[in-house]
Amino acid sequence: MLADQGDPGEGTAGGAVQFLADADRPGGWLLLIDRIRQSYVDLDDPTYLDFEYAQWFADVFDALPAGPLAVTHVGGGACTLARYVGATRPGSTQIVLEPDEQLTALVRARLPFARGTRVRIRPVGGAEGIVALRDAGADVLVLDAFAGGRVPAELTTVEFLTEVARALKPAGTFLANIADGGDVTYTRRLVAALRTVFADVLVRADPAVLKGRRFGNVVLAASGGDLPVAELARRAAGAMFPQRVVSGAELTDLVRDAAPLTAAVPMRSPAPPDEIWRVGG
Repeated sequence: MLADQGDPGEGTAGGAVQFLADADRPGGWLLLIDRIRQSYVDLDDPTYLDFEYAQWFADVFDALPAGPLAVTHVGGGACTLARYVGATRPGSTQIVLEPDEQLTALVRARLPFARGTRVRIRPVGGAEGIVALRDAGADVLVLDAFAGGRVPAELTTVEFLTEVARALKPAGTFLANIADGGDVTYTRRLVAALRTVFADVLVRADPAVLKGRRFGNVVLAASGGDLPVAELARRAAGAMFPQRVVSGAELTDLVRDAAPLTAAVPMRSPAPPDEIWRVGG
């Protein structure tokens, strides 16, 4: 992607923020924090999703019953997925939990939301914000929060996930974007935690990531009801770069004896190699 480097970045609580214009898409912008790729937004077409994991999220949303949804997002960035939901499911009500108020102000100023997008951004962290949500209020709850390229440890424990389940409707869906590599210990332990809270869990990733051959994104879905596993597996297999969906007995084999992540024994996601997500130098 060719981009205009623009200004050197504005400092916020989360780091140096930079917006890079996409030379190939007039409305396209890439948000960087400390040179790490955070979000891509196309102001002219909010349904265009440049990051693969965002496309995987969208597949789950598209597989849910038609109509508006109540969605809570843990982690704001440029609110790419919130814009997608606003465009594809008009009338949806959305809450974004983003503690960095300076980042939110910059995003609103540089990347304004389309008219009619019903998004409320609350200046709180995920753990604090989830506890304050009412019971059974959300159809979907999305975790896409990184600090320094890593998912904060407090956002993947059994205790946090129990609060997530409380805030979701009984058959609501939890989605999480993480990153892993090697023996995918973090993924295995997070799945173990999810399975202590939710009835149905699946993992979607590049097969090479699950086999430990490279570092990359892993998307997890969980629900108190039944996930549309067959539909999501079909979409994953038919993607430009096919991925694998793992559920049921296969997921049990993947997790093996991994211990669930808890507040007593938490774990941050592993640090990504700089060459994957960091832009420049």
